[in-house]
Formats: sequence, C-alpha cells, structure tokens
Amino acid sequence: MTITATSKPALNAETIVPFIGDIFKRRGADSYLGEQVTMSEHMLQAAQLAEKLGASDEAIAAALLHDIGHYTSEFPADAIAAGQDNFHEQAGADLLAAFFPAAVTDCIRHHVAAKRYLCAVNPDYFNQLSEASVQTLRLQGGPMSEDEAAAFAKLPNLDLILQVRYWDDAAKMKNKKTPDFDYYAPVLQRLVEAHEASRA
Repeated sequence: MTITATSKPALNAETIVPFIGDIFKRRGADSYLGEQVTMSEHMLQAAQLAEKLGASDEAIAAALLHDIGHYTSEFPADAIAAGQDNFHEQAGADLLAAFFPAAVTDCIRHHVAAKRYLCAVNPDYFNQLSEASVQTLRLQGGPMSEDEAAAFAKLPNLDLILQVRYWDDAAKMKNKKTPDFDYYAPVLQRLVEAHEASRA
C-alpha cells in the first residue's frame, strides 16, 4: 500500500504500519529536543538496541514507537477523541491502542514517567541522563515522590517499561548506523495482525 504525504487514510490493520512508515520517512529528520540525533535516528537506535539483545517483538516495537506521539498532528483528526494537545507519551499510546497489545502501548504511555521513577529509586540514574533529558525532566515534574514511585512500581509490564526507558536514554549516538523503518515494519505488522486476531 502506498501512502502519500497528503493522504490520511482510515487507519486499520492494513494501513497503520505503512502510515507510520510514511511519518518516519517524511518527518524523521526533525530535530529531537536538543539532542545530537534526529527523531527517526533516535527511535531506530532504540529499536536496534532492543533487537541486538534478542528482545521480543513487543519490546522492539515499543522501543521503535515510543516517541510517535510527537507526530499526533500527522494522524487523521478522528484517530483520537482527545485531540492534539496531549503529552506525547499519552497521545502516542492512545493512537496505537487499537492496533498494538498493551505490552507495547504501556511502554509508550509510561516512558516519560519511567524517567521520573528511575530518578527517584536509583540515585545513579540521574547522572546518566543527557543535558536535554535533564531539562525535560524538570518540565515533566522531576523525580517522583515516594508515593508516586510506589504506585508506579505496581504497573503491569513494569520491567519492559523500564527497559524501554533505558533504550530511550541510550539511543542518542550521533552518526550511528541502523536499519531503516522498513526493516522493522514486518515486526510491527505481525503484532498488529496478532492483536486484531485476539480481538476478533
């Protein structure tokens, strides 16, 4: 299926992966919040880190798509009821919930909060953050309180959420070669088809 820059097709199990791929190709060169990599470089590096560790399809997909919410405006207006002003992690998870299992969307939804959690429970974690990530941490509420961290620790898929956060932090290597989106598209399509079948 061919997706053009001006088309916003009805999203379904057949169209969602090509649609996301088109966003990567057209918008992937956007800068990434003061980091030394572009948005697509960042997300592809995260997916590569997951793949090299032999991670599951769900983990690879979550790593690849964790920041897709930055492109909410690319999706059809009726894709989510909440509009375009959500935080990117919430927006991305909401957009993909119809197509991907919770193991994927939980990682997307909580990858920002995971940074706050890790800063609260691991004193050494903060020192590993990039300058840009430290700046966004302040905007995101800083380290969690003890009560917030205790609640976060009870989330389903916690281990995977935290692993995606670590890949997110590490995926900022300038000029690092990675496969392109098309390489990972079959992984996404398998998950979409399995999720659709599970809901049938």
